[in-house]
Amino acid sequence: MTVNFDTLKASLILYGLNAIYAILLLAIGWYLSGAMQRFVTRVLSVTHRVDPLVTLFVGSLVRYGVLAVVGIAVLQLFGIQTASLVAVLGATSLAIGLALQGTLSNLAAGVMLLLFRPFHIGDDVEVAGKAGKVKSLSLFMTELVALDNTQILLPNGQVWGAAIVNHSAYPGAGEVKVAFPVRAGSANALADRILEQLREDPRIDEGAAPTVNVSKVIAADPAAPLVELTVSAKVKPSDADAVKQRVLDHASALLAVA
Repeated sequence: MTVNFDTLKASLILYGLNAIYAILLLAIGWYLSGAMQRFVTRVLSVTHRVDPLVTLFVGSLVRYGVLAVVGIAVLQLFGIQTASLVAVLGATSLAIGLALQGTLSNLAAGVMLLLFRPFHIGDDVEVAGKAGKVKSLSLFMTELVALDNTQILLPNGQVWGAAIVNHSAYPGAGEVKVAFPVRAGSANALADRILEQLREDPRIDEGAAPTVNVSKVIAADPAAPLVELTVSAKVKPSDADAVKQRVLDHASALLAVA
């Protein structure tokens, strides 16, 4: 068996040049995909009308779209028929999809969250039994930051399939109202102490002063008369539960001392 060295040399040169072209094409495609992602992100951010979650999603979509085109071009450079490859990839994707139904449901839920945008980055939400501030949303996971600065990662399938309570959807002040019984003789002093504590709380709305009122008599026993003390304050909806709990704790401590 004879070897035609001229043909072998020409083939090596051809494939060597194709390999060099493929490497250059991959490098250019990688740089171009990043540049396109940054360009699209910058354009969408300048408008101030597109949600940051959608901006990140579209930027990533453009990046991977460019990489897919570059990958097909590299395969064609080596003479690989992309039509048969697409058929093989389709069959493989079907098998992988059946094996990863949970992951794909999270992907579909992530797309729905990005399209309908029930919340935005920075919103205070309660979802799937967790509460926190939305930090990011990817195609598979939603990241929250709890009040104690703890990271909470939720699969998008749980987020989309659960009730979402968004405390930041309607900006403005909510009302905290707490009522509890106290002895009639200590009602005024207790009201003053609670008012002092509320005025020092930065979460209280400065435009509406908190109030403490004696609303009604609960027990008219001369030996130990009881009245109902009602505390009202304006706070952000996301801070309502925390402020209410602080008022209750402070009132319980004052009542214990009294």
